[in-house]
Amino acid sequence: GVDDMVLLSKISEDAITDNLKKRYMDDFIFTYIGPVLISVNPFKQLPYFTDREIELYQGAAQYENPPHIYALADNMYRNMMIDSENQCAIISGESGAGKTVAAKYIMSYISKVSGGGTKVQHVKDIILQSNPLLEAFGNAKTVRNNNSSRFGKYFEIQFSRGGEPDGGKISNFLLEKSRVVSQNHGERNFHIYYQLLQGATKEQRENLGITTPDYYLYLNQSDTYTVEDVNDKKEFKDTMAAMSVVGLSLDAQDTVLQIVAGILHLGNIAFREEGNYAVVESEDFLAFPSYLLGINQDGLKSKLTSRIMDSKWGGKTETISVTLNKEQASFTRDALSKALYSRLFDYLVDKNGFEQFCINFVNEKLQQIFIELTLKAEQEEYVQEGIRWTPIEYFNNKVVCDLIESKVNPPGIMSILDDVCATMHAKGEGADQTLLQKLQSQIGTHEHFNSWNKGFIVHHYAGKVSYDVSGFCERNRDVLFSDIIELMQSSELAFIRDLFPENLEAEKRGRPSTAGLKIKKQANNLVQTLMKCTPHYIRCIKPNETKKARDWEESRIKHQVEYLGLRENIRVRRAGYAFRRVFKKFLQRYAILTRETWPQWRGDEKQGVLHLLKSVNMDSDQYQLGKTKIFIKAPESLFLLEEMRERKYNGYARVIQQAWRKHIAVRKYVRMREEASDLLLNKKERRKNSLNRNFMGDYIGMDNHPEIRQFVGRRERVDFADVVVKYDRRFKTVKRDLILTPKFLYLIGREKVKQGPEKGQIREVLKRLIEVEKIQSVSLSTLQDDLFIVHEDQYDSVLQSVFKTEFLSLLYKRYEEKTRKKLPLKFNNLLEFKVKKGGWGPFSSAGSRQIQFQMGQGDEAVLKPSSKVLTVSIGPGLPKNASESKHFVNPALNPPRLEKLSSVKLREHKKRLGMHRRRSKEYKPLPGSGGPKPKPRPRTPQCRALYAYDAQDTDELNFQADEIIEILCEDPSGWWQGRLRGKEGMFPGNYVEKI
Repeated sequence: GVDDMVLLSKISEDAITDNLKKRYMDDFIFTYIGPVLISVNPFKQLPYFTDREIELYQGAAQYENPPHIYALADNMYRNMMIDSENQCAIISGESGAGKTVAAKYIMSYISKVSGGGTKVQHVKDIILQSNPLLEAFGNAKTVRNNNSSRFGKYFEIQFSRGGEPDGGKISNFLLEKSRVVSQNHGERNFHIYYQLLQGATKEQRENLGITTPDYYLYLNQSDTYTVEDVNDKKEFKDTMAAMSVVGLSLDAQDTVLQIVAGILHLGNIAFREEGNYAVVESEDFLAFPSYLLGINQDGLKSKLTSRIMDSKWGGKTETISVTLNKEQASFTRDALSKALYSRLFDYLVDKNGFEQFCINFVNEKLQQIFIELTLKAEQEEYVQEGIRWTPIEYFNNKVVCDLIESKVNPPGIMSILDDVCATMHAKGEGADQTLLQKLQSQIGTHEHFNSWNKGFIVHHYAGKVSYDVSGFCERNRDVLFSDIIELMQSSELAFIRDLFPENLEAEKRGRPSTAGLKIKKQANNLVQTLMKCTPHYIRCIKPNETKKARDWEESRIKHQVEYLGLRENIRVRRAGYAFRRVFKKFLQRYAILTRETWPQWRGDEKQGVLHLLKSVNMDSDQYQLGKTKIFIKAPESLFLLEEMRERKYNGYARVIQQAWRKHIAVRKYVRMREEASDLLLNKKERRKNSLNRNFMGDYIGMDNHPEIRQFVGRRERVDFADVVVKYDRRFKTVKRDLILTPKFLYLIGREKVKQGPEKGQIREVLKRLIEVEKIQSVSLSTLQDDLFIVHEDQYDSVLQSVFKTEFLSLLYKRYEEKTRKKLPLKFNNLLEFKVKKGGWGPFSSAGSRQIQFQMGQGDEAVLKPSSKVLTVSIGPGLPKNASESKHFVNPALNPPRLEKLSSVKLREHKKRLGMHRRRSKEYKPLPGSGGPKPKPRPRTPQCRALYAYDAQDTDELNFQADEIIEILCEDPSGWWQGRLRGKEGMFPGNYVEKI
């Protein structure tokens, strides 16, 4: 299938469904429609949500990688940083389509790519850990989804100017409070109840008086206590850990659990009828909820079986006590349980909540935003800006939103509901039927409304939904009697008192708010907030009802494709313009592309934009200029602009970096040389030219060798790279590329391809990868040789490098950063190392070998291998106490180089050379005619450069790979003297091979 469905050859629901199916069956769950991301729930774990993918999508353009939620998250983050504008992701889809998981991935990505620091990490932890906490208290198993969110949530993450998260806010709405007291068969209450019963310690079980779930009325009605593949005991630990991360004290955590357990015990208070009055069946069941909630047992009994009413008569108010019947007492008990739970949930997310009928209303509002900003607004903007455009028809669901929320002409369902609740507030019975009659009489002719004998039908954008009006008015009233509130305000626990902050006297004077009013206010506030942001859309699709991987229900998918409006979305994207920006902002972003616009365009902004577009040779059919904005048709044209801008900035950045690096390199390398010398001071003899040598780090030229660079992470910095000699178990030598990064040590070799189209070719192979923190120690001799042994748990690596001091200093530093410990360096003239098990014959078994160092002659090491011992002989080097010094001028310690002459001496030297040349020309005799042929001059030895080398000093040679260099002197230090293009200078011998 195609990555972006804008590219489909045929646009129909069937073609869209077929494309999604092809990708789904190949485990490609993400697909684009321009900037909109379609996500199909795979119902299994997929392997492409690791740190590797985060690196891959960070900073990459949308077209560079396959569709992914990380690409959308990165686009949001970068747009926020570039434009300093709020961004939002609207994730929509039916229950079980994967909305919650999508939100998790976005937050996880943002937390990884944004800044660091202790405070920032704390904010990130709270953002990420809020998920398990909200899921424990707000999610439940339903018939359609084992982890269904039973509330709407809105996450807001606030960033500093540097792009670091420095705060966050979570808003919740639509909590399904009725689930606290009853559930359908095959469903469960909220997860926290089962987590608590499974995960509580013995002490907690005794203190909270909890037992198995079948004991509690609020849990045993559905006869479902477990969820497949869910470990409630483990989830309880995660929930408690999340409470700690978000800042709940241990006392607050204990109180939260007390409330949860208290609600379970409340549900077990049963009533019986005595002369039309309710009586508590067993007063023993009052003890535990009273104790856990910190309230008086008699007070709880009284408030559940009676209520106080204010009766106004003749200007006077009389307070009377009304005894409740069995049904009313059960209702009051359940109302208290729901109020406790919803207020606890609000406390955990610090906002207000609501419930079921209104979920579809909020979905309609979110769909309206999608229509307003992607279909309607886009077409209206083309008209306003005078852009040539072919209009596309689409269904605008504003008519459905008005049907639900309109106040007048005709009033909406919620207004009629509020009116019925206000006029019949004292009557419980008959209110729902009155509601149905008023709906039929006032909006019965509406094209998106139908009624039936028990309720009504609304034609939502996702299809027709039937609503049973039973209990509608009671739920809309959202009543909690004042004496129940007074009871909770009398609790001994300050935490519970804070959950009930109402001023009852003030509220008696005003008209009570209804659930309908609350949800309208919440939904409109949410819409206002989202309309101020730049929106990004994720449309989630549920492929089946079985909740199984690779199960594809064609008709279900097609229905979702249809009501999500994907076909219209594709048509608008194909006919429209992928990018638009006001002239001023466009100029600001791309001004660097031309001299005339940088640093500031002086003139008409529209002409400046036109000048920019012409300078990059963009085809005129790829853009249109409106009255205030530029519109660019294809994303590829925008990518072209972005790439050119990146190249410009990259060029200037390199100039600045080069100057800055040159400045800090001097200080850095002097400090590194001093630190490196200190590591070996009084422990090892030094080579003559090693004390004052410049440290380069990269002696391979990694930027010019992608075949080596491929083994290193994309954003992993290379601290050190060099071609070294490695010794095997038989003390045979082989060349390896040694690479050190902050995390790993790499050994890269080469071998012939044995089969396939590249058979016989040499390719690079990763021979060994060692995590820096897993290195146990490094061993060296006390003599001036270049051997060292890296010890690791499995087996050791014996290596030889003339730049060992530089390598050791960097490894020492990285090891300390990783482990907070010093890297053990061992110095001895008898070294032992473990060898890798493998092969066959006398050397096949794992075991150990030894290297014996002894004093010899000369600066070159002489090696004598035997079966299990390698003897290394080498002459004396500099004394062990020799260290780098600015005043150290012994000429014998400098690298071999041509004598540096003063300008006066240099002129005299050149003069003498010139006179010698003239004399030799003047007095040179003519060659004899019959003399023998003169002997050819001896050929100067030459070498070929394996890698490019940038000179670090004035007396060094610059050369590129494959250039031929004359060898004038081979020094044992590894620094040779040579001639190239008429210039003589020093160069590293391990960068070349003799020819």
